[in-house]
Amino acid sequence: MGQVTELGVHAGAHRMQNADLGGFGDGTNIKMNNSWLFGFRVTLNNYRFFGHEMGYAYNRTKWLQQAGGQTVGEAGTAIHRGFYNFLVYATPEGSVVRPFAGAGGHFHNYVFPGYSGVSGGGSTKFGLNYGGGIKVRVSHMFGIRLDVHNYWNGKPFGDLFLNQTGKVQQLEVSAGFSLLL
Repeated sequence: MGQVTELGVHAGAHRMQNADLGGFGDGTNIKMNNSWLFGFRVTLNNYRFFGHEMGYAYNRTKWLQQAGGQTVGEAGTAIHRGFYNFLVYATPEGSVVRPFAGAGGHFHNYVFPGYSGVSGGGSTKFGLNYGGGIKVRVSHMFGIRLDVHNYWNGKPFGDLFLNQTGKVQQLEVSAGFSLLL
C-alpha cells in the first residue's frame, strides 16, 4: 500500500556559507557560525512519483564578532525556517526505498541575539532551496529518511551592517523518523 501522508521529525547540522553579515564603523565584522537544527515535516504524496512537503526547522547558530581576522566575541542566536518543497521520486509510491529530489521556497527569520523570534527582534528573508535524499520504509507505519538541502536567500539586517554583499547559503544535512499514514 502507498504512503499517502508522512508526519516526520528530523535533526542534523547546517553549514553556513557566505555568512559574513557585514561590518560596523569600528572595523569589526559579524559572521554566522555552523551549528545544529531540528524540526518537523508533513509530506503529502498525492501522485505515484510526486509529492509536496511543508515544514519548520529551528536552526541554532552563533554570531561571531571579528576584528583583524580574530574572533573577539560571540552571541548565540536562532534562525527559524518555514519551507515548502515539490518532491520527485525515483521509485513509485509504496516502494520500500524512495530516493527523491525536491525544490521549493522558504523563509528564514534571523533572530537578533538576545531576542526571540516572536518579540520582533528578527529579520525575515525569503529564498529558494533544493536538495534530495532517500526515504526507507522500515515497517508499514514507520520510515526513516536522510536529507541534504541547500537554502539561499538575502542577508538579514541590511540596515544594521555596512558592506553587505551576496546571499547567505545554508547546507543542511539531516536524518529523520516518519509516521506513514
